[in-house]
Amino acid sequence: MFVLGIESSCDETAAALATSERDVRASVVLSQMDHLPYGGVVPELASRAHIRAGLPVIESTLEEAGVGLDDLSAIAVTHGPGLIGSLLAGVNLAKGLAFGCGLPLIGVHHLEGHLFSALINSDLQPPFVALLASGGHTELIHVRKLGRYELLGATLDDAAGEAFDKVAKLLGLLPPGQFVMGGRAVSDIARDGNPQAIRFPRALSGRDTYDVSFSGLKTSVLTHVKKLREQDGPQAVVDATADIAASFEQAVVDVLVDRTVRAVAACNVSHAALVGGVAANRCLREQLASALENAGARLVVPDIALCTDNAAMIASAGAYRFAQGETDGYDLDAQPRLPLPGLTTSN
Repeated sequence: MFVLGIESSCDETAAALATSERDVRASVVLSQMDHLPYGGVVPELASRAHIRAGLPVIESTLEEAGVGLDDLSAIAVTHGPGLIGSLLAGVNLAKGLAFGCGLPLIGVHHLEGHLFSALINSDLQPPFVALLASGGHTELIHVRKLGRYELLGATLDDAAGEAFDKVAKLLGLLPPGQFVMGGRAVSDIARDGNPQAIRFPRALSGRDTYDVSFSGLKTSVLTHVKKLREQDGPQAVVDATADIAASFEQAVVDVLVDRTVRAVAACNVSHAALVGGVAANRCLREQLASALENAGARLVVPDIALCTDNAAMIASAGAYRFAQGETDGYDLDAQPRLPLPGLTTSN
């Protein structure tokens, strides 16, 4: 079985080939550079870039795997959530290929793809708790079995990755015209800082909830920077950047570790998965693994390349759904707001 996966929900054009949910034979990701002058993703530019890059990326993937279109069993594609133009570029490409080759089509939810990323090259089995933390999402999910999920908690405002990006911009860590990820910029400079230097707030701490909130933390960092600049001048902010970054990062990590460890205990599972772009954060990976180990549980984290947007996770989820006999019609449409299939909400 060879399932081709296509991912184009934002600004990465990606394709991958999987033989099962755990075995990915090839994966190619093309990150777009067209947005650098604008300081963020421009939806129209992203859509056009996907149209230009889609077929070449697929061709590279098939060449890497040593297979042709005639060898494919099905085509899986992200059909939501995401930027509508970007999604349409990927969905229409997948539909055209599937129809032209007479292949089954499988629509994959982007967040379910992130959940499946923890299964690739892993022995992880449900049930487990997954912390999905990225630039657009922060959710704690009880994976009862594949395709059946329970939402335990989520962000009430900013996603964790969004908070990292905003603080990186606030601290001047994102030079114009250069491709620098906010989370990585903050984490890199935080290594030289004292995470205990500033006591930033941990919202909702002490409450019986798995929800998180980072808007107040972001505002607290802004207030601290403004006060420091007004009292001691701009150089004082520069001198304190490492301490501010480290203290901010520690506040985010403390909240995410607390929620995850409590969720693992409440769900009576022995494993947790950390997925999404923020899973690449070294501090979070190390401290969550340590806290879970102390609680008698184990953390599974995908390879760094599988944390950010990629098609390997889409091919993985698509291969699983295809093996279960699930396919979609050629009328599959892109949906920028799409609920996770099989999701229930914890009371």
